[in-house]
Amino acid sequence: MKQKVILYCLIASLGLMACQSNQNKEVDNSLPNIIYLVADDLGYGEIGSYGQQIIQTPNMDALAAGGMKFTQHYSGSPVCAPSRYVLLTGMHTGHAFIRGNDEWKERGDVWNYEMAVNDPGLEGQRPIPDSTQTLGELMQSGGYETAIVGKWGLGAPDTDGVPNQQGFDYFYGYNCQRQAHNLYPVHLWENDQKIPLNNTMVAPGTKLSEGADPNNEASYTAYYQPDYAPEKMQQKALEFIKKEKDQPFFLYYATPLPHVPLQVPKAYVDKYREIIGDEAPYLGQRGYFPHQYPNAAYAGMINYLDDQLGELIQALKDEGIYENTLIIFSSDNGPTYAGGVDPEYFNSAGPFPSQYGRTKGFT
Repeated sequence: MKQKVILYCLIASLGLMACQSNQNKEVDNSLPNIIYLVADDLGYGEIGSYGQQIIQTPNMDALAAGGMKFTQHYSGSPVCAPSRYVLLTGMHTGHAFIRGNDEWKERGDVWNYEMAVNDPGLEGQRPIPDSTQTLGELMQSGGYETAIVGKWGLGAPDTDGVPNQQGFDYFYGYNCQRQAHNLYPVHLWENDQKIPLNNTMVAPGTKLSEGADPNNEASYTAYYQPDYAPEKMQQKALEFIKKEKDQPFFLYYATPLPHVPLQVPKAYVDKYREIIGDEAPYLGQRGYFPHQYPNAAYAGMINYLDDQLGELIQALKDEGIYENTLIIFSSDNGPTYAGGVDPEYFNSAGPFPSQYGRTKGFT
């Protein structure tokens, strides 16, 4: 927690500097842009520069080699929502309003994926109060343009907890953590507007059809659809960088990768099938969606994220602002054990134990 708070204070101090320079209403272009890319359930040991031997992460490795490694940058919590709350407020979890993945069950059947898709009143998590001071608000007060792209999880639609009410000029992605349990969702949010995607609804936990052959690729077609949420989010992140290149910006990129379900474009699965070889299908017995090649898919998801980081860096260079941009890469908590992920196979926690009981969800 100590290093987490120190890093928050570092970013916050840049916001205060900007606030002071903005008192005369002039934009100070000497202030650095800030991109804080937070992976979802990425393990410490799943990056090459931290010892990974199977999954290829050249862009993450290059960032580490040319920058600084925070080897004691502790997560605020072992699950998503409170960890993100700590990140955005700098508060210790003992003082935090959000201390768990609170699903706000008083509203009704919030775990019913289909009902929540059709009724925004069932979507999203318990909202953080309007009085909360977030990192986004601090950066706004200093003249920064702010955005979150990715997963929010800190306030349901039509509440004070939505990103646009909590310090972010622009939002695109999942409002709700539960909706993020499908990487081919039927909608995402852009600010306060629900944006339909060209996908058919498949509820998380949907198993293979009765009688389907788990060794036949055709049995898994329902889990792959036209609009891949991480790709849509990447497009919006790149658009934000291009649009705001002439003034200081703060981009909180809360990618849903590599959080399960195991879903990634086929080319990435094929790449790691060649590397990993034969493996048993995952049939959905530990939640989320089945996958014919679970280890290959999981490795592919991390490789896909690494490629996206490379695209962001190239965009910064193309716009001539790379040298004036602070890029911070982290994860919200440790690796998962659910949904077909095998953290022991990948040594996902690196120098730490990777078995059940020592990963995500455990202190």
